[in-house]
Amino acid sequence: MTEHTVDVVLPCLNEAEALPWVLARVPAGWRALVVDNGSTDGSAELARSLGATVVAESRRGFGAACHAGAMASDAEYVCFSDCDASLDPGLLTGFVRAVAAGEADLVLGRRRPQGRGAWPVHARAGNAALSRMLRRRTGLRLHDLGPLRAMRREALLGLELTDRRSGYPLQMVVRAADAGWRVREEDVPYRPRTGKSKVTGTWRGTWHAVRDMRAVLAEPSYAPAPAPAPGGAR
Repeated sequence: MTEHTVDVVLPCLNEAEALPWVLARVPAGWRALVVDNGSTDGSAELARSLGATVVAESRRGFGAACHAGAMASDAEYVCFSDCDASLDPGLLTGFVRAVAAGEADLVLGRRRPQGRGAWPVHARAGNAALSRMLRRRTGLRLHDLGPLRAMRREALLGLELTDRRSGYPLQMVVRAADAGWRVREEDVPYRPRTGKSKVTGTWRGTWHAVRDMRAVLAEPSYAPAPAPAPGGAR
């Protein structure tokens, strides 16, 4: 891919310890968009010093940070990854290649735990339950709702995602399915994260995430707005 054909959105809240590892693995020629969501540990300054483009998003929430990154992107392809060193952004090259070749519209990483503590039991149980609910809602036979993913940016914006909390990744998949996208999974190694988790590190955080995602699954089927008629005709 040529320069800036791909942007990698990295939602960030106090991830200074993990940033050097993560940014070093963003493929050459791609742009890292670190979306600072109110860090107090110098994450934004460190990311800039390491060559990343930093986007500030004052509204707290995983979805708010992801969406800010998507809006700041001007690339043909946009990818997402956690910024905690649990996932390797370098694996996204194959994801983008599949989208560019027309083999899929959305590629998701199916997390495969590597090492003790990589995926807490409560987080894994919540993910499995949501995958089953997603299958009933959309028919997609996915095993994971992992954060490592790739798609075309204009197509993503066309989904008109509204969730700005933990439901954002699920809403993306649900609306993609409603819009007829071809969605596929690829196995990816999942390492123990660096630093403390803001969502799945506790039962409480996991419960809030599941609550947000259940609300997404309860939404009516998504239908894209029709394109305006030529010349402004109605």
